[in-house]
Amino acid sequence: MRRLALLLALASSSACMHAPAQLSAQSSATMPAINDLPNPYRTVAGWAKMPEGRTWGSTSAVAIDKDGKSIWVAERCGVNNCAGSPLPSVLKFDDKGTLVTSFGAGMILSPHGIHVDRDGNVWVVDCACTLGAAATAPANVGKGHQIYKFSPKGELLMTLGTPGGGQRDTSYFWQPNAVITAPNGDIFVAEGHSSRNTSNARVFKFDKSGKLLKTWGSWGKGATELDQPHALAFDSKGRLFVGDRGNDRIIIVDQDFKVLDTWYQFSRPSGIYIDKNDVIYVADSESGSVNPPHVAWKRGMRIGSARDGKVTAFIPDPDDTAPSTSSAEGVAVDAAGNIYGAEVGQKALKRYEKK
Repeated sequence: MRRLALLLALASSSACMHAPAQLSAQSSATMPAINDLPNPYRTVAGWAKMPEGRTWGSTSAVAIDKDGKSIWVAERCGVNNCAGSPLPSVLKFDDKGTLVTSFGAGMILSPHGIHVDRDGNVWVVDCACTLGAAATAPANVGKGHQIYKFSPKGELLMTLGTPGGGQRDTSYFWQPNAVITAPNGDIFVAEGHSSRNTSNARVFKFDKSGKLLKTWGSWGKGATELDQPHALAFDSKGRLFVGDRGNDRIIIVDQDFKVLDTWYQFSRPSGIYIDKNDVIYVADSESGSVNPPHVAWKRGMRIGSARDGKVTAFIPDPDDTAPSTSSAEGVAVDAAGNIYGAEVGQKALKRYEKK
């Protein structure tokens, strides 16, 4: 007991360092909130220009093109879902913020995550989780809960999941959140957008052809359980970072889902991006007033090292007292180091440039 108390004291005295693996069962609520680090970025609102007559809807999906400078966004058709909309929901902007490509009209009910693979193909997650009463409308039944792989020109190359959703055991998906591909082409999908204890909460591994290889996780609060696995990212070592949002932590696993470490110092992760230098960017869109048990933690983006877990910078949400999500959920960083935040509550895509 004395040894454990000493370890806890050491962890509390270093708010910028990661929680050691042996303390992975602790909660971010027991750690000093990391809200006061330097912000070396300035915010650029309105950087990406929508076509005349079209306004931004909610978006949690942003990714960087293979060229390192163009930006892909999956946007919810001016509102919070695309059900019944004739608008294309997948948009590509060049490095000046000009729209150059769009596709996906009529296909995706609720775009949630997006990923660009090494060949430039665009993967889009249809969570079908923001429909509300529209989920039972005849036109929407039998749609959604799938992953789509598109060519950069919008050609559909692959579909994963059962139309309308598959909820248990080998049937999938139900409210998927994120997709990412490994260097060898293996596909990882995080599933489960609800925090109810009857919900799915797991991560799938497929080979590059879409064959299911392995599934990991179930709903819960334990050290190897998940609650709303909301984001996925790889570091340079091939470790998979899982944003376990409902448990206010990042779980780091190998590609066979062996748990390697658990970090709480980035608070409540909605989005994760790791660049080639292992700088990690974590979007926390639900701390503070959105998540009263963790009111001490503020919303915003925490930036640090994926190697040792040290947090070095914080971009605060400018409206962190709002009663709904206003900070970015999705996050991506271009080759020049500009950060892009995709916002659900504020219906915006913001760019953050070094001061």
